[in-house]
Amino acid sequence: MLIWIIFAVMTGAAVLSVLWPLGRRQPPIFADTAGAASLYRAQVAEIERDLGRRLIGAAEAEAAKAEAARRLLRAAEVEAAPAGDSEPSLRRRRAASAIALSCVPLLALLVYGAYGSPSMPDQPLAARLKSDAAGQDFAIALARIEAHLAANPNDGKGWSVLAPVYLRQGRFEDAAKAFAAAIRLDGPTAERHAARGEALILAAGGVVTAGAREALAEAVKLDPANPRARFFLAIGQEQDGKIPEAIASLQALLAGAPADAPWRGPVAARLESLQGPADSAAAAIAKLPAQDQSAAIRGMVDSLAARLGEGGGTLAEWSRLIRSQSVLADRPAALKSLATARERLAADPDALAALAALAGELGLQEASR
Repeated sequence: MLIWIIFAVMTGAAVLSVLWPLGRRQPPIFADTAGAASLYRAQVAEIERDLGRRLIGAAEAEAAKAEAARRLLRAAEVEAAPAGDSEPSLRRRRAASAIALSCVPLLALLVYGAYGSPSMPDQPLAARLKSDAAGQDFAIALARIEAHLAANPNDGKGWSVLAPVYLRQGRFEDAAKAFAAAIRLDGPTAERHAARGEALILAAGGVVTAGAREALAEAVKLDPANPRARFFLAIGQEQDGKIPEAIASLQALLAGAPADAPWRGPVAARLESLQGPADSAAAAIAKLPAQDQSAAIRGMVDSLAARLGEGGGTLAEWSRLIRSQSVLADRPAALKSLATARERLAADPDALAALAALAGELGLQEASR
């Protein structure tokens, strides 16, 4: 409570120091008009003495008296004028001062109550810095790296440091560009290519695009055992409708994984989601004659198309359907699915961008316009 009293006193003193002159009567413009009139009368008497001594002529005396009379008249007019402000003007100024003195602090309190945080407890600066020291240090370090790279865009080491940070922050497009710069300037590695592929996939809403496939393939060339690249390539097989191949890829990845690998859980969960219905369907198709297997696969694709045609569907499902129809060389069906997917996902700009990339990859872009 003491702090509010101190603030109120300080505010009142500041406002009063500004408004105090407005409440005072203004001094007269000429404060010594009586003395000026006496001086002019003395001048007239001096003219009479000079005339009696015959120091000046009668015409000169009359001219001097006329000039002195004019000066006396002007002095009398000044004395007759009101000295300073009139009483109504002074009352108006004092009323305005009183209103301002009361309304300015009240308005400040109302604004602070509406937009401020009067109920928030006080926290010293040292405590604030201590509580958020890690976040501030990270933000400062990130800003310094970005400023350094803006001034030195050919620093490959800097891009190698910045790219994983962007990926963790969810800035996937920036991460993909940073990984590409690191590869170009600091040399290709399997992990950089795999991370760039992941960033491109996440930027496309989970769709394994052509650019992502190329980056993942480069990663596997450099390191055939790279788990990140192999996992996302299996996701690409799944999106192509090659469920048995995707299952085999994930099983091989798990078979060679260390027991304490942190990525075993996500890979096993993905494999479990593909097995079951997929295994039974693949087994049933495998038992069919070779000439009937194509028809069975087409039936599965048509079933997916019918389900999605009834409504809904995710970007991954639509991408899988469009890819499968393209693999089966059913271009009209792929174009129709592409158009329907764009209508269903029109509210999602990222999904539309992923569909546009998929259309360009499959050669459906020009025909779908």
